[in-house]
Amino acid sequence: MGKLTGKRVVVTGGGQGLGLAIVQELIREGCHVAIHYHTSREGADGLVASATSENLPAKAFQADLTDEQSVKSFVQSACEFLGGIDVLINNAGDLVARRNLDEIDTNFWDKVMNINLTSMMLVSRECAPHLCKNQASSIVNLASLAGRKGGHGGSLAYSTAKGATLTWTRSLASELAPRGVRVNAVAPGLMLGTRFHNTHTTKESADNTVAGIPLGRAGNPEDVARPVVFLASEYDGFITGATLDINGGVYCA
Repeated sequence: MGKLTGKRVVVTGGGQGLGLAIVQELIREGCHVAIHYHTSREGADGLVASATSENLPAKAFQADLTDEQSVKSFVQSACEFLGGIDVLINNAGDLVARRNLDEIDTNFWDKVMNINLTSMMLVSRECAPHLCKNQASSIVNLASLAGRKGGHGGSLAYSTAKGATLTWTRSLASELAPRGVRVNAVAPGLMLGTRFHNTHTTKESADNTVAGIPLGRAGNPEDVARPVVFLASEYDGFITGATLDINGGVYCA
């Protein structure tokens, strides 16, 4: 596309999984990147090295995105490093564990909501003033097919959080549109080769899911990274409040 060259991008959860693939794609597009990680320092440092080899500014930042002060410090430091913010990719999130309704207590519920929703609100709130200073800024939120269909067994809390991400995207798009910021989301289905599915999805469950995918295969992180970069770019300047489903045809809105 060539539209993102030199754009200043903040990516949360960029040290592994989908976030890592997204950062790799942003580097290929010539972006300057602030890479947030919580525990995946090795992956984040590897991305910095990759960007540096291409003479592109990149830096890794550790932060607990469920902690308000930690988020404020991270965004301030990222903005100082980048010299401003043009794009925010809200990728951080996790299922945490599979629990049915009778196994969910308030501590677990709050943890899932904090990781997937509160963190996104805090980062977006801190980045918004910087995004609004530019002519063509954008936010891309990572939702999930689980937010569309309800997810597999034990994902009640996570699916609820990802469903709320879809509503958050539409609402924030309306709020920020007059200030020139577009807000969109992607909703990935089964993306194998990630720590998320290696941790929370059994081989039997994955095989059963793949059998029901019209395109006949599971997705991979690159299948998500490309659409995220598209939505982040100026090329789609009239798209806002939308969710792009990436699931091989399992769900068609």
